[in-house]
Amino acid sequence: MLLIVTIGYVFSYLIPSKQKSVIFPIQSTQAFFIAQSGVEFAVRYAQYNNWTTTTLLNNNMNGVTRNLGNGRFMLTYNYATYGDTLISVGEVPANTPRRSIRISNFTSFLQTQSLIIDPCSPAPYYVNPRTDARFYIKNVGSSNVTLTAFSASWDEPPNRQLTRITMTLGATANTVFTGTYDSGFRNFTPAGNSQTIGPNQVIRVDVVWNRNISPSNSINFYFYNTSGNMYTFTFLI
Repeated sequence: MLLIVTIGYVFSYLIPSKQKSVIFPIQSTQAFFIAQSGVEFAVRYAQYNNWTTTTLLNNNMNGVTRNLGNGRFMLTYNYATYGDTLISVGEVPANTPRRSIRISNFTSFLQTQSLIIDPCSPAPYYVNPRTDARFYIKNVGSSNVTLTAFSASWDEPPNRQLTRITMTLGATANTVFTGTYDSGFRNFTPAGNSQTIGPNQVIRVDVVWNRNISPSNSINFYFYNTSGNMYTFTFLI
């Protein structure tokens, strides 16, 4: 009888302790999803307010908190300490940090495609049999975009090489690249050359290859601005 009573006492002590310990992994899981929600909130909130630079994020995003469910998330963006990194901490209950998520190169998540193929201009087409292609780019954003580099790909054997890119704004033609190109990232030539496109402006882009490009070829162009942000253009000619 004494043994049975002792065993019963031990179990009556352990069962409540076990039940109390279960709450900690539950709160950890909740905090993880709350931290994820903080990241999604930060991206949407920053884009809506046009906080796309490190200075604006420092001034407006650092220390933001929001209650969510049984806890809250806290956002940290301190460029001097962490660089271009967003930290979202999930707290369950509030003021009890349990899980955190870090997003490196956070500003890259906030960039939108402000340069598009101009819908009011002729569709991309060939100019000189099948070696010269032409398309039009429009800046639908609210600020200037300065392009300084490019990369490209097309469905052809490697003996097709791109030899020239010219961008024309109004009556001013700017040859931003001359040479031989078949793959990879390349700065405009000569060094320091660039092309600026203002809000609502349209530029014509002329591209020349050393040999004909086959019909219905898929062509991809990627232009980069001074901050390294990429603008993508994919089309058939």
